[in-house]
Amino acid sequence: MTAPRIVSLIPSATEIVCALGFRDGLVGRSHECDYPAGVEALPALTASKLDLEGTSYEINQRVLAVVQEGLSVYRVDGPLLRQLAPDVVVTQSQCEVCAVSRAELEATVGRFLDRPPAIVSLEPNGLADVWADMRRVADALDASEQGRELVARLCARMDGIRLKVAKFATDRPRVATVEWIDPLMAGGNWMPELVAMAGGRELFGTAGAHSPWITWDAFRTADPEVILIPPCGFDIAQTKAELPALAAQPGWRELSAVQAGRIYICDGQQYFNRPGPRVVETLEIIAEILHPMLFDFGHEGSGWVRL
Repeated sequence: MTAPRIVSLIPSATEIVCALGFRDGLVGRSHECDYPAGVEALPALTASKLDLEGTSYEINQRVLAVVQEGLSVYRVDGPLLRQLAPDVVVTQSQCEVCAVSRAELEATVGRFLDRPPAIVSLEPNGLADVWADMRRVADALDASEQGRELVARLCARMDGIRLKVAKFATDRPRVATVEWIDPLMAGGNWMPELVAMAGGRELFGTAGAHSPWITWDAFRTADPEVILIPPCGFDIAQTKAELPALAAQPGWRELSAVQAGRIYICDGQQYFNRPGPRVVETLEIIAEILHPMLFDFGHEGSGWVRL
């Protein structure tokens, strides 16, 4: 049987496809797909319609302007899609500003392809959905057994952390996960589950629900003991440059987390915002931040830094 030709339009899906053993079947990617190493050499079928340089406030304003007009944030290269002739295309329907939506993809497919590919649209609202998405990608590639085995391996690694926390962790600090700085957004979806597994109590996000916008007054009143800052799509350097907007808020210096020196900038782009196989590494990062006496996975300096 001929191996399927696969196009992935979201970084987490690219990582899933490769973890399932189908790296050689990938023929195209999104402009943001950059892991595992080497996938950058594949042709990119997407591009952002927006200028993503600037502060988080400026980026948010540009995104809102496009979305409010009912437009897509991304464009798909239809002629290149036709040239690549994929059998399977993986996209997402969870967030209209994270990657190409299914609706945008279907419109492009209808215009440029005579033979429509199988479209797998991921929707990882919670951790169970992340596992279900992996199995659905595997099913689309006729690799159901590989999908079950991949999920089982990842869950086993996470269970090891959860069980160690349950047995040895003596405290459960109040945690605020900042998914966007200006305006302020807390981590939702799978993030509250990861924080709980790592031995913390997420203050704002609800497992399985979209990330909520919150006010600074609510943040200040909740007084987190630990603050994790992995803005969506930002790496550590970008977040460091943006941090003054958060630190300038009234009462910042009086927060328990600030007083205790427990502010951590995390790589949102590579870990926290990617609901793929490296969700396990995201859990490892949170665990070694919250309970450094129990865990040291070696992510400090690459996956996170202390402010």
